[in-house]
Amino acid sequence: MTFERIGHTYQYETENICRLFFPFEPLEKKDGNISIYSQLAREPGGARLIADVTVYGKHERVERFAKQESDWERELCVALFLALTAVTGRRPPWGAQTGVRPVKYLGRLTRALGAEKADAFFQNQLLVTPAKIELCRRVLKTQGPMMARLAPERFSLYVSIPFCPTRCSYCSFVSHSMDKARKLIPDYVKLLCEEIKLTGELAARQKMTLDTVYFGGGTPTVLEAEELRQLMEVVASSFPDSRLVEYTVEAGRPDTVTEEKLDCLKENGCTRISVNPQTFDDRVLKAIGRLHTGQMAVDAFWLARNKGFSCINMDLIAGLPGDTAEGFAKTVQTALELGPENITVHTLSAKRASRMTYRGEHPVEGCAGVMLEQSQNALTKQGYEPYYLYRQSRQTENLENTGWCLPGTEGYYNVYIMDECQTILACGAGASTKLVLGENQIKRVFNFKFPYEYIDQFGEIQRRKKEAFQILAEAE
Repeated sequence: MTFERIGHTYQYETENICRLFFPFEPLEKKDGNISIYSQLAREPGGARLIADVTVYGKHERVERFAKQESDWERELCVALFLALTAVTGRRPPWGAQTGVRPVKYLGRLTRALGAEKADAFFQNQLLVTPAKIELCRRVLKTQGPMMARLAPERFSLYVSIPFCPTRCSYCSFVSHSMDKARKLIPDYVKLLCEEIKLTGELAARQKMTLDTVYFGGGTPTVLEAEELRQLMEVVASSFPDSRLVEYTVEAGRPDTVTEEKLDCLKENGCTRISVNPQTFDDRVLKAIGRLHTGQMAVDAFWLARNKGFSCINMDLIAGLPGDTAEGFAKTVQTALELGPENITVHTLSAKRASRMTYRGEHPVEGCAGVMLEQSQNALTKQGYEPYYLYRQSRQTENLENTGWCLPGTEGYYNVYIMDECQTILACGAGASTKLVLGENQIKRVFNFKFPYEYIDQFGEIQRRKKEAFQILAEAE
């Protein structure tokens, strides 16, 4: 693909528009088959925004005019979107809204303009479809009571366990398969306990109150029961004055779920777990590198339910290689028959660092949208409401991930991390602390990505943690 910018520096967003239509084409490659030109020409009273696109001999030129400089980038993106839609025959449903957090954006516009004008802006100025705007509205409604309870002194704790039984073919997270990483775990758990203790000490000095805990990864339940117990006991002792509304541990891989581990989680305060089949089709599971079967996911769910877990999430992925709309509908129906309180429907995102992308195995277009529409109808019919939503780059058909819940079982941490409305103190390799210093004022402090870096440079981890709390103190 040939992509050139003329007369402007709006590189990031204009490239994102190109990737909506050509997610696997390298932008830097000179290619006569696909040529895209984005131009800004200043004129008296404003600027003309031009998109000139040729795709395999089909040409389209779109020109728009904007007076205010604050509108130029958006209008460039809209021009590109319209031109690419014309030559490809595809119209991604989120339009020129490429951001990760459309719900947060719509909420901010609503507070500034009112709901009617905010919706009109999304539809007319960003070209988002009415169906996606309605979905955002439903999410905002569900989130209302959760946002009302926010307070500056409350925070969430994220604990990173970046290890998995195997690496899924679509995965790009910083997670390591156990056959290579098991030897790192004892030292990792020991130092992670130290970081949690330090976080507790610093939070107490700031008079901060722990609100939610989230053990994520990776797959936290790859740890042995005693290792989980060690970490959870440190969390309890480090935050003795917490007023937890939620304590989540991802037990994502069904093949890591045992009675002993579930007993440990229950005894140490976990209130919510996630058992993630992704699909109940064994053929698809094998293709993506999972070691479990669909029946093992069912068994893990009932084991957790029988151990007294009253809030269980199940993750499903639309658009997996080899899956079909009919197959995904069966997966959704199986999940609904189990009756978990939360069901998160993801759309496959083919990340550059994934094994799938490396092998050139791209998602099949034209099916994921049907899968999402069918799942949304089925979930709504069964009384589930959407409570959080986010988007990722290179998502199949430019779709989204949506968390659904039965009334009263919303996952607080998911909302707070996605809406960036509460400080998240994160511990462990690959963890990112988010300091909320005011509306739209976010400061991030990153830990090292890989467990071996985390272990080898733990002194720097401690320094960064103290730096994070210094930033909080100075913001008061």
